[in-house]
Amino acid sequence: MKSFFKLFVIFITLSVTSQTTDFTSAIYDTYDNYKATSLEKRRIKHQDIQPLIQALKTRPEFTVNKVGQSIEGRDLTLISVGSGKTNVFLWSQMHGDEPTATLAIFDIVNLLASRDFITEKENILNRVTLHFLPMLNPDGAEKFMRRNALGIDINRDALRLQSPEGQTLKRVRDSLDADFGFNLHDQSIYYNAERTNKPATISYLAPAFNYEKDVNQVRADAMKIIVFMNAVIQKYAPGQVGRYSDTFEPRAFGDNIQKWGTSAILIESGGYKNDVEKQEIRKLNYVSILSAIYAIANQQYQNIPISDYERIPRNDRKLFDLKIEEATYNLLDKPYTIDVGINRFEMDNANNTDFYNVGRVVDQGDLSTFYGYNTFNAKGYTIVEGKIYAEVFNSVEDTSGLDVYELLKSGYTYLQMEHLPKHQIEAQKPIHLVKKGYKLPGFKINPGVNPTFLLQKNNINEYAVINGFLIDLKTKSTRLKNALIYK
Repeated sequence: MKSFFKLFVIFITLSVTSQTTDFTSAIYDTYDNYKATSLEKRRIKHQDIQPLIQALKTRPEFTVNKVGQSIEGRDLTLISVGSGKTNVFLWSQMHGDEPTATLAIFDIVNLLASRDFITEKENILNRVTLHFLPMLNPDGAEKFMRRNALGIDINRDALRLQSPEGQTLKRVRDSLDADFGFNLHDQSIYYNAERTNKPATISYLAPAFNYEKDVNQVRADAMKIIVFMNAVIQKYAPGQVGRYSDTFEPRAFGDNIQKWGTSAILIESGGYKNDVEKQEIRKLNYVSILSAIYAIANQQYQNIPISDYERIPRNDRKLFDLKIEEATYNLLDKPYTIDVGINRFEMDNANNTDFYNVGRVVDQGDLSTFYGYNTFNAKGYTIVEGKIYAEVFNSVEDTSGLDVYELLKSGYTYLQMEHLPKHQIEAQKPIHLVKKGYKLPGFKINPGVNPTFLLQKNNINEYAVINGFLIDLKTKSTRLKNALIYK
């Protein structure tokens, strides 16, 4: 009889696992049907999500409540759906410049509001009640900044509760006595999975609840969910998952929420090659979070060994936007071989709705233990200073007929202008613009300088680096967002 019961349990477990796998594949394949298309950019604001929230108020299956207010008076809204006894609480954008999961939350809500996946949704919503707080720091989101209007990091406000946003988060967690909590963030795109060239597209943490990093049932359940989600991500972004250090931070919400009895799962959205607006990462959030919710509803996570959590590679920070390897660099008439690591930093426009890039050399020398989203082996190439083109153009419009790539091949990386745009810092063509009579500073590759130079082989300029973007002058291929205007 015991043998029969054991076989029966194995059969049920395998059946549930198969159902979850099918569900994961189906929601991934049909994602575009549920994507909240009004949210296409990362720099979303409070006003952008209000139409989506208002639409849910007309749906009887959803409960929409104002649960607090930011310092500047923006409503904090909780969206709830389901009737199950297990409460799952998901909050996003505690940091105003970390919106990827906010986008995914509205995609998830769209699926839940649809007429599709009826059986799977009944399975979830009869066993689980979901609670979404999609934008905890709307004042920070308004300016696309990490901190709130008080200038504090809400994620370090779990003890003093100085901010109304932190007070709201604590109050909602306590009122729900949530069983599971998904703490949704973005991290630097320069994190990689340890000892690999793969970006940490998604990173996880089951935060410690004390300095000893003890593992009780609450934390163990968070670890199991993370192991489950890691398996989902591996299917679509193999090797691109990292694990945060679990050093205890007594002021942090994740650590305290774990201590308060909610299984806290930190999810950080990092980088993905050629996904500047993080739309592919948004999709991975959508799929992995929905799959995890399904696993919670089915209690599928319970038999996952927590030892698998430690097998997830640690987060490291050894990625560059562009890594140039083994380039020849002449200094004081002597040739040296160096690697150059380049990052392109985002600078927001005046109303924080878009950005331009400013490239910087971040490191140089032996970078053999570092990686790049784009890596170019420059062995046999010499780094050469770019020049200012002698002709002076009256305005940017007068350059419309220029073949910029031919100028780059001839060694020119700057154009002179009689009149430069007054309120513009970025140039759309792959060549910098300077004021008439502008004098270039002495050319030297150093950390902190703007990476603009040519890569020359056999006295022919084959590649240009403009503002940190690599341009193949043979094929004219580049992913340049902008050059710069020097005034």
